[in-house]
Amino acid sequence: MLRVLLVDDDTEFTDVACQIIEFLGHEVSLAASLKEAHEWVDASTFDHIFLDFMLPDGSGLHFIDYLEKLDSPPFVTMITGHPSVKGMLAGLCGPKVGYLLKPLQREDIESALNRKASKKKSTKNSTVKRHFDSLIGESEVMQGLYTMIERVARSSANVMLMGESGVGKEVVAHAIHVASKTEGPLVATNCGALSRELIGSELFGHEKGAFTGAVGKKEGVFERAHHGTLFLDEVTEMPIEMQPNLLRVLENKKVTRLGGTKDIEVNCRVVSATNRTIEELAESKVLREDIYFRLAVFPINIPALRERASDIPLLAEAFLNELNDENGTNYRWSNEQLQRLTNHDWPGNVRELRHAIHRAYIMSDPQGSAVELPVSFASPFSIGTKSSSSISAGKTIEDVEKELITATLNEVQGNKTLAAEMLGISTKTLYNRLHAYGEFDE
Repeated sequence: MLRVLLVDDDTEFTDVACQIIEFLGHEVSLAASLKEAHEWVDASTFDHIFLDFMLPDGSGLHFIDYLEKLDSPPFVTMITGHPSVKGMLAGLCGPKVGYLLKPLQREDIESALNRKASKKKSTKNSTVKRHFDSLIGESEVMQGLYTMIERVARSSANVMLMGESGVGKEVVAHAIHVASKTEGPLVATNCGALSRELIGSELFGHEKGAFTGAVGKKEGVFERAHHGTLFLDEVTEMPIEMQPNLLRVLENKKVTRLGGTKDIEVNCRVVSATNRTIEELAESKVLREDIYFRLAVFPINIPALRERASDIPLLAEAFLNELNDENGTNYRWSNEQLQRLTNHDWPGNVRELRHAIHRAYIMSDPQGSAVELPVSFASPFSIGTKSSSSISAGKTIEDVEKELITATLNEVQGNKTLAAEMLGISTKTLYNRLHAYGEFDE
């Protein structure tokens, strides 16, 4: 079963298309505008998106640009009523986007969804091992993580994943699901991206007519994850008034859809995630104590990338291989480039590393095989981290200034023009400061 999002404001068309998609055995969600489509994608994961070219609040092409920034973008089928537009779209969007012309028949939709299923494959290579089909790294801290995954997989205990933003909590959730060898699916939802009005429907489902816009019944994520794994990302962002309802499901393993009266049995492992520390959870009181102990039967702390820097070359190889496989290219890293990547602190963790590599790939010479890394990996997060960590009591302003200039020059490989821009001073002022320090003389 695929999770499908249909983005179209033509109600006559969507009524028929939703019925066809559900008849084919897939789950479908509906958005009538780009705004609603963004809300759905931010809150849930989808395997396939049918996307209208022209929507009330903009072009579907803008939404494709947004989807391409996701770690695992879904397959997209663009829908248009104009044959001439189809040819134009093919030139703009490339091979990862399909196209259908209205009016659609059942066979058209079925063929599009089958095409997605046949093209869905994992990009593995012979040089980088993926533990549990997803995790990369051979460092000591990762070996400890693998041991915890193997052991909790033998049980049905709920797991809470903790770690900084970008460490790969959803990837670890996938690893736990794979190691558990359950017969049901892995279903993911982002509690922080759901509005108060939508979260009850997303978690527990609703019956037709339960509220305005509920044109049909909908299964919640607990039902969809039956005999499988439910991943609740950013669980600490769930409104506090909704948490008693969640507690009831965790305790009784039963859900009642909004607008319904029947209890429905659900049986799934819940893997939740938060980027808050234990101390922050205790101080902020964003999560009820009884909920915490139900969710964190087996808590796992995922290490930050800086705590396993030796894994960075493996991750870099894997990410570059994925891009090569997708685009038919043959870019390769040099040892010096891998060392540069390893030396950076990556405050955004694996997510930041992946995006930096993707940007470098895009900027690389299409006629060559060398990746063109940027002069600097600096971001507002990395600058803030380095500046705050170097300041301590007893240092003079000159000491701090010297350290800041030195760190910035190291970050940009000695490029003084770029360093001056990052520091917010003129190049002349930077040269004056360097000469004043003496040891920095050219």
